[in-house]
Amino acid sequence: MNTPTKPVFAGQEPDLISPDSADALDDAEDADEFSAGVDDLAPISLKLDASSCGVRLDKVLSSRLPQYSRARLQQWIDSGHVLVDGKVAKAKSGMLGDELITLQPQPSNSDFAFQPEPMALEVLHEDESIVVINKPVGLVVHPAAGNWQGTLLNGLLHRWPQLAGVPRAGIVHRLDKDTSGLLVVAKTLSAQTHLVRQLQERSMGREYLALVWGQPISSGRIEAAIGRHPRDRTRMAVSKSLLAKSAVTHYSRVANGVLDGKAVALLRCKLETGRTHQIRVHLQSIGFPLVGDAVYGKQHLVGVFPRQALHAERLALQHPANRRESCEWTAALPADMSELLARAGIDVAAA
Repeated sequence: MNTPTKPVFAGQEPDLISPDSADALDDAEDADEFSAGVDDLAPISLKLDASSCGVRLDKVLSSRLPQYSRARLQQWIDSGHVLVDGKVAKAKSGMLGDELITLQPQPSNSDFAFQPEPMALEVLHEDESIVVINKPVGLVVHPAAGNWQGTLLNGLLHRWPQLAGVPRAGIVHRLDKDTSGLLVVAKTLSAQTHLVRQLQERSMGREYLALVWGQPISSGRIEAAIGRHPRDRTRMAVSKSLLAKSAVTHYSRVANGVLDGKAVALLRCKLETGRTHQIRVHLQSIGFPLVGDAVYGKQHLVGVFPRQALHAERLALQHPANRRESCEWTAALPADMSELLARAGIDVAAA
């Protein structure tokens, strides 16, 4: 087994990656998993002194080995990779203060999250500074709990090895696993910095097509802060919490339709900000959840479509190498969403 190398992506500012995105955890939480990196799997020996008398084994290790997360240390104790005076011990075991602790670090799935993997990618544009990719449904953008391999990041590192020297392999924004469409990736640190600045200044244009239940008014602006759901941390919600982040979504109705006897509408959504699950949360908050959304949608109607009906259709930005050059790309709807609209009686070409 190859020893994993420490990822160069750890410790980046979480807000640099935010658009209508995210897998189960946000970047701030992912960072703890990558913080240790494991450059050396050699055994570690610790000789305790009187200051550890009466302190539990897990707490002693946590204070003496801050480079490892508590969860990882707990796993190593439970799996017998931590010995106290040559014997396996429990996490809650109290120390006397003169023990010799031997720990054998073990690699975890997250240590291999940044390995290059061959992957078919639909590249719509490439130059010396950026790559624009049409992401398919089912592809996770960035490694996170439950998805340490097979992500877009792994594919980027295989196709462009030089991206190992750019934070997060050049990724500056994300899409949900089951959202299709356009993503821009920076090939250099300077390009990434400029693209992130465009996101922060809200000058990057991102437009989505979404099929929702119901038929909202012809156009509208949703301004509502988004934060973690108070009871379910895998979900986001409109929130008045001080930790919630401002979020603005503009939408316009493109066409009306009927799906399985129920009214639906095709909306064009423009992101002014980019928060986790922003479009899905905002539209649900005003009573028009996305068709097929298993998290925020109508639960009794989820089976109508196997994913949220959301596609990142248009991307517009100032080219980071020539900052006066405006660039724009569009991506056609994937086959499954085109078929869904046809079922709803919506002629995409006419709309």
